[in-house]
Amino acid sequence: MATPETIAHNVEQLTAGLTQFFERARTYADKRVIQMSEPPVLPPNVQNNLTWLKDLNLLEFLRTVGFHSRVNTMLARESVQARLASQQGISFTEFTYQLLQAYDFLMLYKKFGCTVQIGGSDQWGNIIAGIDLINRTNSAPGTAEDGIVEKGFGVTTPLLTTASGEKFGKSAGNAVSLNEADTSVYDFYQFFLRTADADVERYLRMLTLVAPDEIRDLIAKHECSPEARLAQKRLAEEVTELVHGADGVRRAKLATKLLYERDIADATIGDVLLALEGNPVMHLCGSSEVLDAPLVKLAAAYGLAASNSTWRPHAHHLRLEHPVDEGLTMSLGLTGAARQLVSAKGLYLNNAPVSDVRQKLTAADFINGQVVFLRAGSQKQAVIGVHEPVQRG
Repeated sequence: MATPETIAHNVEQLTAGLTQFFERARTYADKRVIQMSEPPVLPPNVQNNLTWLKDLNLLEFLRTVGFHSRVNTMLARESVQARLASQQGISFTEFTYQLLQAYDFLMLYKKFGCTVQIGGSDQWGNIIAGIDLINRTNSAPGTAEDGIVEKGFGVTTPLLTTASGEKFGKSAGNAVSLNEADTSVYDFYQFFLRTADADVERYLRMLTLVAPDEIRDLIAKHECSPEARLAQKRLAEEVTELVHGADGVRRAKLATKLLYERDIADATIGDVLLALEGNPVMHLCGSSEVLDAPLVKLAAAYGLAASNSTWRPHAHHLRLEHPVDEGLTMSLGLTGAARQLVSAKGLYLNNAPVSDVRQKLTAADFINGQVVFLRAGSQKQAVIGVHEPVQRG
């Protein structure tokens, strides 16, 4: 069980994340919808169900919820039936969770006038339980005002899946987070840029506010030149702006230019820091820490290659927000995987293959005096920036 401090922190983070998402979504919608609804959309009112659950005793819960709940109906829920048929079965906690969610809906209805619950299609049973509870409590004698019985309603949305039917989620290994601390803007943008042709039109319709006619025209152009990935680029731009704002799109496209398209000839430290803020490939340090260091050591230090001896890195060799523990050591020998990487011409410095295992990083290697790009193969990359420009001798 999580500690009260952890729960409070999670609530704070979720509230901040939801508020930010709705703010950016409203800005996104304002640019694409001619006239927004009236009255104006208000910021989300995020509530913690601990407010009404912490002092709730069992007898009160049974009187309020248990009295109106039917076990045969609970057993008939599709989600419950699936668990009952599984080898693991279903715990009492899982079985009664629908009652807790129903009670949450009832409290939101009573305290804030909330009449609609929205969720994924897998939440249908729990949402129905809440609607039933609201309707049953309102139909009891003395609960309706002026003879009018208010009722709850539910709206479900299809789960987001690929063309093959695979759903998105942690268990499927293809989830992306709306929180930049968990999924960088670059990775978020790239995730949608890699969308399969079979999925891109559906995602444009489901996840963006691009007009239907414009989507049809875009897909027609995409089908003529699928290699240009016009539809995927538009999808990535739209969803990234929705979640991370216009500045996020600019940063993601700049990061794509640097890391994916490898257009680094004119890279400046300002552009690099802007594009790769929070990205684990970015490493900022003092020039004395990396100048004249063997490239194979740097490759091993930044996770591009492993080898068979050890070296204790300075904290600022890694991202500044994650200092290295004193006891941490990293493999840095000149043999093993690092030597093999160089021999196979798989280690690159500023897009040029490294051919000598003894090659060191020099002042001349720094683009505009402050940044170098190390790469192993086509995927692993490390971008090293220094605080002050390196003077060439």
